[in-house]
Amino acid sequence: MAELKPARVFEQFAKINQIPRPSKHEEQLISYLQAFAKERGLSVKVDETGNVLISKPASKGYENRATTVLQCHMDMVCDKLVDVEFDFYKDPIQTYVDGDWLKAKGTTLGADDGIGDAIELAILDSDDIEHGPIECLFTRDEETGLTGAFGMKSGFMTGDYLINLDSEDEGQIFVSCAGGINTTATFNFKREDAPKNYFFMLGSLKGLTGGHSGDDIEKKRANAIKVLARFLYMQQEKMDLRLAQWNSGKMHNAITRDGKIVFAVPFDKKEEVKADWNIFTKDVEDEFHVTDTNMVWSLESTDAQSVLPKTVSQNMIRAIQALDNGVFSICQDKELNEMVETSSTIASVQSEEDKVVCVTSQRSNVMSNLTNMANTIKATWQLAGAEVVQNDGYPAWKMNPNSKLLKITVDAYTKLFGKEPVVRGIHAGLECGLFSEKYPHIDMVSFGPTLRYVHTPEERLYIPTVQMVWDHLLEVLKNIPEK
Repeated sequence: MAELKPARVFEQFAKINQIPRPSKHEEQLISYLQAFAKERGLSVKVDETGNVLISKPASKGYENRATTVLQCHMDMVCDKLVDVEFDFYKDPIQTYVDGDWLKAKGTTLGADDGIGDAIELAILDSDDIEHGPIECLFTRDEETGLTGAFGMKSGFMTGDYLINLDSEDEGQIFVSCAGGINTTATFNFKREDAPKNYFFMLGSLKGLTGGHSGDDIEKKRANAIKVLARFLYMQQEKMDLRLAQWNSGKMHNAITRDGKIVFAVPFDKKEEVKADWNIFTKDVEDEFHVTDTNMVWSLESTDAQSVLPKTVSQNMIRAIQALDNGVFSICQDKELNEMVETSSTIASVQSEEDKVVCVTSQRSNVMSNLTNMANTIKATWQLAGAEVVQNDGYPAWKMNPNSKLLKITVDAYTKLFGKEPVVRGIHAGLECGLFSEKYPHIDMVSFGPTLRYVHTPEERLYIPTVQMVWDHLLEVLKNIPEK
């Protein structure tokens, strides 16, 4: 990646992408960061959760400046195309340049948040940058539970200012984020034989755009689970449909791109189902003709197998049909106008021998609305007879109207690029919400280079924006005030 600019950042990114780092399995990267610091004579510590903090003294003349924390997360979302052979626990990410974009071959790129890691490492590795004292914080497991930020104790970092490098739109400065809760429903049952003279079908959908269920939720992209539920619901309203398998989605924080269903209908209804499928698929393609242009559908016969009890099958399909999915409300605050406030996404449905587990994710920038949305989803599952569990969730990050760091960040951007950046909140979750609870004194902003289609194999990094973010960050560091 030597031809990419800034070279020092892309060199670090190339090294990081050789290191497997699925969520909850960042041990190799933790060891790498420890060795990196020790080789350069920098102080490094690892807390009991696995978060890594590397400290770098101020450059000459900046010793009296306040300490700035640069923060990103170590883990990456691991997703791949269904026909790609790849082991995220062993194989390095294979990147390539496509015009102005950096992509990966059939997998997620890992720029979320590997490019943040690379920027921090490039600063730690440089001796020609003007800055006050710096603490580079690398947190664990942001993508599947923010367990690193949850587990980090007060006092682990000591800075007065914090710059989160986990945003995905260059030219936008983020000052607040949504909180979130996951709601998981489990349908337990004992399988039974299908009635006699029933015809089994395997339906599948793939090729959807997908995306991040926070940052992309307002883009009206199709969710494979909801689409398949629509078809199943309409069919079971017409005939005695029996569900056997449903597997769709892998991650709690992504818009589901594909899925498969196995179901049985009376033998004399099979041609009617096939005709309905052909009509339904064309209608859905037309509905999402702007956002999802590469849908691939399949409906074929398959071997007979055991099925879910009729009541369980019916109730689960009804519940998924009924679930709120997508944008629920828009922010009313003037500072955050037109930003999504509250949303919910059904992220995965996975069937096993004696149960089906359904995972949903709720988000809101208003904590009372987050509770309401999560309770709405919980109640829907409860009415369907599922066992429902919710995690503790994570808090929203509220905008600080008196932020000194925000003014420094905006002024630096305006000076460099001759225009003001957009100051806004983000509907995705950032670790800043948890930091604001444990370190209420810290003044925080978030920015980063442009990424698209994160959490999918189409993830890409817009190369020119990395140089812009690098220049912007260095200008901000030069202007951090004295203690």
